[in-house]
Amino acid sequence: MSKERRERVNIVYSTNPDYRYEHDDAGEQETLEPAKQKLTVRLDKKQRGGKKVTLVQGFAGSEDDLKDLGKTLKTRCGVGGTVKDGEILIQGDFRDKIVEHLVREGYKAKRGN
Repeated sequence: MSKERRERVNIVYSTNPDYRYEHDDAGEQETLEPAKQKLTVRLDKKQRGGKKVTLVQGFAGSEDDLKDLGKTLKTRCGVGGTVKDGEILIQGDFRDKIVEHLVREGYKAKRGN
């Protein structure tokens, strides 16, 4: 299937001769510099079988930059985790260590509950 046809999947046919297909040209969000980022680091146990997870929320930027930051934090803490839905999830309670690292890197980070 051609790229143009894939972009207009839900439109079957139009009888209007002047109709133009609208394409989603929304590019990826540009990443703000660390000093302009306001990140919140908090602990979460909901729907995780009682296991603690450290959440980093509020990152404004591209998905790739978010994944890079998540990888750095996982390596720094020596644990596993993931990046999904615009959040970084780190296994365990590492709020203090993560906030310390983010502040050192120039981010505005605060510790949540």
